[in-house]
Parts: sequence; structure tokens; C-alpha cells
Amino acid sequence: MLKLPEVTQLQKSLPKAQIYRKFQLTNAQQTKFDADISRIDIVNEVSTRTIPAIMEGKKVKSFYVLSVSLKTKNYDEKNIERIAKLIPQNLVFALHFETEICLAVFCEKLFTTEWLEETKASIELTGLNFDEVWENIIKKIAGGEWNRNLTLKENIEIKEKQEKLQKEIERLEKLARKEVQPKKKFELVAQKRKLEDELNDLQYSCYS
Repeated sequence: MLKLPEVTQLQKSLPKAQIYRKFQLTNAQQTKFDADISRIDIVNEVSTRTIPAIMEGKKVKSFYVLSVSLKTKNYDEKNIERIAKLIPQNLVFALHFETEICLAVFCEKLFTTEWLEETKASIELTGLNFDEVWENIIKKIAGGEWNRNLTLKENIEIKEKQEKLQKEIERLEKLARKEVQPKKKFELVAQKRKLEDELNDLQYSCYS
């Protein structure tokens, strides 16, 4: 699976009831979880035990791949985050829906790839130790540009700021299109442009 070495493969089911108990989910939350997810399995262990050629990192010694069979593409990300918080390990999620797959990783927040045909998805083990391998996996799944002079956490904080700015810009743009009063429309457009300048400055300062 995901073109990882066969020696890393394992098959261990993770019962949904275990998640319900851990987080004391209400009946409504359990129903929502069950509406999104049909099955969860731990399918790969990538560690110094299974791949001795990769050295232990200072922080990361291994990671696991969880296969999550979805009932819908419009799943609630909180349900995936709950699984990540349940298991105190580094996890890559392989989210399956019909013949497609989406990779996800939780690091401060949930990052996901685009949906791909299952045969085209893979996880690359790039790096001399597991710190490097894990960081490269997160960057690959999250996508976009990364500043090598900043830490992983600093890069993620910047990405979060960019996403918030982009969402607010889109919100203001919608309001401006609907606004009929010229003065109010002008104010909304001015706010949007100010945020666009802030977003451009953030991108330039981080990636120039």
C-alpha cells in the first residue's frame, strides 16, 4: 500500500467504539462519526525495526499509516483529528472513498492532499533519519512553499495566517458583490485590498 516496503505492512483494526469511549462522544457525535467512517485499520509501521537503513531521529523514531474507509468525501475533519489525538504516535492517514484516496496528516492542524486514484498515491521516505523523513512527509502532504530557514512549526503558523487571510478576503469579496450602497461597497473593497496587501507582504517576506 502506498508503495511502502512490504516489510512495513501489518493489519490491525481500530474499533470505532474505542474512539467513542476515549472522547465520551455524545450519541449525536457518534452518529456523525459513523456517518463519515465505516472502518479504520493500522496498515503500516515504518520504523527502525522495519527499515533499519533509516536512523532514529531526535524526536521521531517511527510513524504508522492508518487506512480510513470513508462513506462520503464530505467528511468532518474533526473526526480525523479525534483519531489522531487518540493514538500517541506519528500518523499518516490514507482516506479511502470508492477507488480514490486522499492522504492526510495532523500537525498542529489537519493537512490533506487532493484526491487521487489509489494506484497513483505513494509515501516517499526521503531523509537520512526519521526526523527528516517525517518532516518531508508533512511538507509533501501539506503542499505549497516552505522556507528552509524556518522551523516546521514556524512554517505551519505562516500557512495558517495565510489561510485565515484568504478566507477573510473571499468573505469580504462576496459581501462587496452583494452590497448595493456605494459607500458601504467602497469600504468593503478597501478592507479586502488591505488584506490582499497583507497577504502579499507575508508571502514575499517568507519565501523571497
